[in-house]
Amino acid sequence: MPKIWSETIAAHRDAVRDATLDATAKLVAEHGLTGVSMSQIAKESGIGRATLYKYFPDLESILVAWHERQIGAHLHQLAEAGEAATPPQRLRTVLRTYAHLSRRQEHGTDLASLLHQSEHIVQAYSHLNDFLTALIAEAADRGEVRADVPAPELAAYCLHALTAAAGLGSQAAVDRLIDVTLDGIRPAGS
Repeated sequence: MPKIWSETIAAHRDAVRDATLDATAKLVAEHGLTGVSMSQIAKESGIGRATLYKYFPDLESILVAWHERQIGAHLHQLAEAGEAATPPQRLRTVLRTYAHLSRRQEHGTDLASLLHQSEHIVQAYSHLNDFLTALIAEAADRGEVRADVPAPELAAYCLHALTAAAGLGSQAAVDRLIDVTLDGIRPAGS
């Protein structure tokens, strides 16, 4: 088969998948998790129901795929934030971005329970933890964070502390949380 055909087919598959995931996200935001059906998704996305079922066997598989896409985008944002900052500001910038992303999460409890049980969450968290551990180790080498506690433990501390950003009502409160988190990992006496 000529290469052009496989690229066209792959592009078509990606377009169908993206349209499905975008439509699902919109419908869940409008109607809640229990108010969405495969028929509504097919209609909203402009994809026939039979085609939709070829790509996704049920609503749960669509939601998991949408969440995987969201998590991938978040990890990409964190990496870009780290690359854009100077070394002394890199850790603060990444933590601020993470807190901002945590704060933007608007899953209902049913949706969060469903999505956060998936294997992709374990993999994404591992990737995030490794990324943050490396940033903390670099900062420790520069003397910016404490070296008496292993970097993986400090990374876990930061991630858990900043999940509290989801419940904060203002950016000022998030900024204070970031400051307190960073104070907790600074070397003694600094």
